[in-house]
Parts: sequence; structure tokens; C-alpha cells
Amino acid sequence: MIYREKMICSILLLFKLTSCDYGVSVVDVTQSFYQAEENHDITLEWTFQTRTDGSIKSIFIFCQMYTGVRSFILFSLYKGVETLAAQDKRFAGRVKFDKDALREGHLRLKMSRLRTDDSGHYRCDVFTGEGGGSRTCHLNVTAQRDRPKPETTSGGRGPSQTGSPSQAESRGRIGLSCVVGLIVVVTLLGVCYCLRRKHSMNPSPSREQESMMKDGSSLSGRRSKAASEGLVVMMSE
Repeated sequence: MIYREKMICSILLLFKLTSCDYGVSVVDVTQSFYQAEENHDITLEWTFQTRTDGSIKSIFIFCQMYTGVRSFILFSLYKGVETLAAQDKRFAGRVKFDKDALREGHLRLKMSRLRTDDSGHYRCDVFTGEGGGSRTCHLNVTAQRDRPKPETTSGGRGPSQTGSPSQAESRGRIGLSCVVGLIVVVTLLGVCYCLRRKHSMNPSPSREQESMMKDGSSLSGRRSKAASEGLVVMMSE
């Protein structure tokens, strides 16, 4: 812990001295505001004037993240070598820089596995041996959005991947069966009602009525026979 604090103080003192002894070089940010989502990656970029020989041994960089409460060391480069001991633990293993781009005057810091508490202001101080300068950008990290679950069936009309009919077709067939069954029941009830009504309008004779009809027919037969016999007698006389 003491070594880390001494290194930070040395780097800050170096920037202060060099900024007084040399002129200020041009340092800028590629983008002043960054928007990202948690668990994603993002690359923060600064540009600066560099020497034509492409050497990074004379480059000194010190980057910090500021919140409303305190500051955290994001990245530091001393004589072309990254000083991981000075980096805050919250950024350990999550920040990488592009060494080839640094030779061309581009400081690219790739932050991985973003968290919502990574939101804040990011400032980088850069010294190239010819001068120094600093610029600040802002990063806002939002919570990951809920994504809809994929559908398990294929389409709404065709059959599913297993060959069975879809739920929509099953519901349609069940409804059609219910309608057909209802029509059959109503038809049978109508036929039964018509037969009962016809039966009530033309009732069949009872046993007593049948016997009376038989007796009446026999009596009329006997009367006809007697009348014919009487007629024969009268004619014979």
C-alpha cells in the first residue's frame, strides 16, 4: 500500500514538473460522451502529439475516474511501461491499452465487463517529452435490459417442429367439434318434438274403443243379416 502511494505521488510530481518545464502539447478526446450497457465492453480514446520516431519510452500517462465522492486510478504508464501496482482494484483485469496505437498518438483504453458504478468522468494526463496536457470525457453505464424469451413453437399456423399440430389448430378443431355436436343435438331434439306433436294430434284407439268398434261392426252385421232374411220371407209369401 505504501509503495502504491509513493508511485502515485511520483507520477503526479513528474507531471507537475514536466508541465512547468515544457510547453503544453495538444491532447484531445475522440468522443466527449460515451453511453454503454453493463456487462458490455467499450473503448475510450484520447489523441495527442507524439514524436516521429514512434518510441513510447518518453510517454507518461496518468488516467483517473472521478465520481461525486472520490477518484480512482484507471491507468498509468511510466516510461512506456504500464504500472499495474498503481491501478485501483476495481479496474484490475478490466482495462487494456493498444500499444501500437499509442505510438501513433492514440491512447485507446478498452474497458471490459462494464458495471453501472463505472459511470463517471474520465480524465487522462499525457506527457510526451515535448509537453503535456489533459482532457476529460464522460461515461454513462446503464443496467442491462431484459430480453424477451424465444418462442418454443414455429409460427402460429403451421405444425411445430415435432410434427404435432400447433396450439392454435388444436383450439380450432375443438371448437369445430363442439359446434357440430351442438347442431346434431338440436336436430335430434327437433325430430323428437315433431313426432310427439304428431302423436298427440292423432292418438291411437284404446282397447275399449277397439272392442266397441268390433261390437258395433258385429251388431250392424247381424242387423243386415236379419233384414235380408225378413225380406226373403216376405217375398216367399
